[in-house]
This record gives sequence, structure tokens and C-alpha cells, in this order.
Amino acid sequence: VQLQASGGGLVPAGGSARLSCLASGRSIFSLSRMGWYRQAQGKQRELVATITGGGATTYADTVKGRFTISRDSAENTLYLQMNSMKFENTAVYYCNAHYGLWDFWGQGTQVTVSS
Repeated sequence: VQLQASGGGLVPAGGSARLSCLASGRSIFSLSRMGWYRQAQGKQRELVATITGGGATTYADTVKGRFTISRDSAENTLYLQMNSMKFENTAVYYCNAHYGLWDFWGQGTQVTVSS
């Protein structure tokens, strides 16, 4: 599975952005779980949101109610809609896919929340 993330950039505080993760090599619905993680400068990578093959979602407490994870079968793409962005959301965001015993990672996309 290859993952290509896009959609990062400069976002005003309180604004919105949508990240995309194009998957190739396998249908995203065949993957047991996909998710978004982020890593802020000087901090460890942390989970943002996940979605299982059956569509169940989980979110980090800090993003609940503001971020939404979704997927599109026709596009074979995972999305992360981010609303009401805060300065602390600045990070490199990575998409992840879990299949069998393997984890696959995209290259990361920088999101910077500005004043």
C-alpha cells in the first residue's frame, strides 16, 4: 500500500482545511484501519483520528467535534476535515494504513496555523 498525503499549508486560526490521503495498491475498504497522526516540532507523533474498515471512527479528545475523518471509495482516498483550527494544531500530519501485520505511512504534510 502506498499513501500520498496532500492538503497541508498555512491555515488561519479558526479556519478550516482538508487533508487528503490517496491510497494505491489496495482498496481502502480492504484495510482494517486507516488514520491520521501528527507530529509537532519537538514532540512525539500522536493519533488524531482513525476509521476502521467497517467505518467506526475514533478521535483524540483534543480534536473531537472539530475534526472529521472520512473516506471515499471512488477516489480511494482518506480525508481529514479540520475546522476551528488552533495554533496547537500546527504539525506534520501523516496518514496511516493498517493491513494484516503491516503499517504503512504516507510522507506527511505540514499544517501551520497562523494568526
